[in-house]
Amino acid sequence: MLIRGLIALAFGTLGLGITEYVAMGLLPYWAESFNVSIAQSGHAISAYALGVAIGAFTIILMRKMKLKNILLLLIIVHIVGNVLTALAPTFETMLVSRFVAGLPHGSYFGVGSIIAQRLAAKGKGTSAVAIMVAGMTIANIFGVPLGTALAHSLSWRTIFYIVVIWGVLVFVSAYMWIRDVGKIQDTGFRGQFVFLKDPAPWLVLAATMFGNAGIFCMHSYISPILTDFAGIPLEMVSAVLVVMGISMVIFNLVSGKLCDRYTPGLVACICQFAAIFVLLGIAFLGRNPFICIPLAVIAAGLLFAISSPEQVSILRVAPGGLLLGASMVQAAFNLGNALGAYVGGIPFSMGMDISFVTIFGAVLAFIGALSLLLYYKKHESRFPD
Repeated sequence: MLIRGLIALAFGTLGLGITEYVAMGLLPYWAESFNVSIAQSGHAISAYALGVAIGAFTIILMRKMKLKNILLLLIIVHIVGNVLTALAPTFETMLVSRFVAGLPHGSYFGVGSIIAQRLAAKGKGTSAVAIMVAGMTIANIFGVPLGTALAHSLSWRTIFYIVVIWGVLVFVSAYMWIRDVGKIQDTGFRGQFVFLKDPAPWLVLAATMFGNAGIFCMHSYISPILTDFAGIPLEMVSAVLVVMGISMVIFNLVSGKLCDRYTPGLVACICQFAAIFVLLGIAFLGRNPFICIPLAVIAAGLLFAISSPEQVSILRVAPGGLLLGASMVQAAFNLGNALGAYVGGIPFSMGMDISFVTIFGAVLAFIGALSLLLYYKKHESRFPD
């Protein structure tokens, strides 16, 4: 396994993760800077997510290029999007900039997953993808608090200048450390979509979207869950979030190791069913902070324990359409984020007890778990590693 190449890939996912997650802490600063409401500033999150979804499909236009060259091009688009965001003079131009910054997100993970597996030793593919994804988990620890702190002390634009500089370092490291792993087999434009005739990729995509949505019900409203439900002081929430981020890193890497020994479908399935019980545990036992905090930390870890196996699974079930499949799973992740945030907000809008946030999350996670179980039992064995 060429570890330097995998580290370069992880550098890239760290930059993408900060670009995506930092927005959650910047909404009030955008509202003040551009004289819009908090709700309107939230459109910047939607603009990024839209860029991710559209960018996932534009990757098929680059299918004839070498994988390393595609990756370098995506890093350049990422840099440009963040430069435009940092310099945006109006709210409208900032929305466009966020859209541009989101375009390479899903495609980077797609191309990066293929490169990671080609760099890895035989039987170590999922561990390689987990190392790449580790950058995203680290972004969860530092991205939001760093961006918020800089916005408070200097300007919200500062974090994007830092991401631009980091993006340049990512480009240099990718150029120097990632060897040429060739191209994918070009099956033509239509050939990229043939794999979608099989039910297996749809099961993986459904598991990704609903499983992610289930845990994101909790993650999106973790602050009120910890303070209003478990009775934790507000000043302790940031510390819990840091521990949750560390849990993501650990669970992600352990999951990758387990997938090298067992199958990605089995590992993801077990972790997804575990997430259901953890979410229900928060709902029924979470008023005790000594139970709520450990369960929230475990749930956060399971979020990324499932993601790497699913990223690898889609590569298995997308013959002839690797780039499209690997990018579509990232679109499914982002749709899951949006669905989880929406469903998790229903109890608040309907005056229900806050415990229903994770109950609804458990229902969504159950749909994801059933999808994974069907994939593992009926389809995974049909596709070679």
